[in-house]
Amino acid sequence: MGALVQISLTLQFINLLAAMLLLIVFAMLGQRRIFSLINLFAWQGLVLSISTVVVAYSTAQQHLYYSAALTVLLKVLILPWLLYRLIRKLNIRWDVERLINIPTTMLVGIALVIFAFNLAAPISQLSEGITRGLIGIALASVLLSLLMMLTRRKAVSQVVAFLSLENSLFFAATSATQGMPLVVELGIALDVLVATFIFGIFFFQIRETFDSLDITHMEKLKDD
Repeated sequence: MGALVQISLTLQFINLLAAMLLLIVFAMLGQRRIFSLINLFAWQGLVLSISTVVVAYSTAQQHLYYSAALTVLLKVLILPWLLYRLIRKLNIRWDVERLINIPTTMLVGIALVIFAFNLAAPISQLSEGITRGLIGIALASVLLSLLMMLTRRKAVSQVVAFLSLENSLFFAATSATQGMPLVVELGIALDVLVATFIFGIFFFQIRETFDSLDITHMEKLKDD
């Protein structure tokens, strides 16, 4: 009886953390300030790491503890610091610019969440484990992160959206399969870190060429 109560409480706590992750992605989708967007990304990484620890404890998957520690180190500390340092060096002080307005973006986001839950319903029935009910939230987070990438005009905010997408994919892997092998997660973490450095070099090249980080200016290259 006690074990069933503990499993029920653990599941409720995991569902709470999953709901927080989805709300954070929604907040990022409607965010206007670049500094606030990076802060939300750091909070997303923290909630993701806590969720990973809870899943590790409830499923006795020891390698997930290392994944959680790696998430805190990379997503909560290193990457936000790199992004803050980058936007200060680029002297960025503008708001986040978008291709469509916030109300329309949020309505599209709600439609994507409904679509994700309907799509994930049959998949969740085939999955095993206590986290199978989180696949819908994980898929919704992935789609919202993709929407965030498509509706941003500035390169920095698109990179934050890309990193949020990677967080959502990691959460999806944890929800569906209780995590990937540790060597795969280490490889992905290294790829994300290297990609961030490459994006930083890319930002400076755009700034030197167009004196702006608006990616719409790159269409001039096609016209030329």
